[in-house]
Amino acid sequence: MFETFLVEVLKLAPRQVWGVEQQLHYLTEIFTSFSPKKIIASLLAIIELFGLTILDFPTTPRGQELDLTGYSLVFEDQFDAPTLNTDVWEYRGSGPRRGGFNAESQVELKNGNMIMTGEYLTDGAYGEGWYTGMIKLKERYCKGYFEIRCIVNNDPGFWSAFWLQADAPYTASVSKGGPGGAEIDIFESMSWGDTVGSNSVTQTVHCAGVDGVQEGFQSNNLGSFYGNNIYEEYNTYGFEWTDDEYIFYINGVETRRTSFGNGVSEVEEDVIVSLEIPAAEELSELDKENYNTEFIVDYVRIYQK
Repeated sequence: MFETFLVEVLKLAPRQVWGVEQQLHYLTEIFTSFSPKKIIASLLAIIELFGLTILDFPTTPRGQELDLTGYSLVFEDQFDAPTLNTDVWEYRGSGPRRGGFNAESQVELKNGNMIMTGEYLTDGAYGEGWYTGMIKLKERYCKGYFEIRCIVNNDPGFWSAFWLQADAPYTASVSKGGPGGAEIDIFESMSWGDTVGSNSVTQTVHCAGVDGVQEGFQSNNLGSFYGNNIYEEYNTYGFEWTDDEYIFYINGVETRRTSFGNGVSEVEEDVIVSLEIPAAEELSELDKENYNTEFIVDYVRIYQK
């Protein structure tokens, strides 16, 4: 009844409803705790979550710590080789994308990192224009824990991303509300330059056919969450895909968990690392001659039970 009021009367998004529920949780902590430290921490959490509820501000991860008991490492690339290992990776979507192009030239390995670069090229592989990079693993995965350690790009326009995608997550007859496949944005860094919310990333699930809806696709933006100086320091972004739910992490601390849709994906999905390119209108505001932005990846790891 209370949740119905929040959604139908106050028109709050699911992430804001979660914010209200969390405020009530921490309010209970205040009245039941005898620890001054815990009371102060709960008050700070309530203040921050109030900002989420009213103004959709980012929040600090405060969930459970990551526990990989029962999991084994099944894939790891620390990008220590001279060039990208094309036995396990392939360049994805090479050619036109939004206002520019994806190209192999924008992916290089240097000093133990994989670096994706966004820039304007007069002599690019597909002609003059804006260029970026995208790769995916050749092997597909169903369930497990997926993690990237990286420094996201620190300029406007382009944004860094680590995500999973099934074959047809936006087609209701295939996705069936999620079990037939979803797009899972483990993180997207879209907060550069924000007055409030800089140093945060978003986490989202997309699928089609939720509750039988056949038109378009449905999304659950779980919210924006703070990392630690994400444009200059390495942070980890993780995602646990179980039989029952999706659990998201930043630096080993849970941000949100959800069973959005008609159930979790039950199919193998692509594992994708990308420096996303914006639409032409946004690119027109960038300085062609001086713009250069980098997404720096230290490693990608996958664990399964």
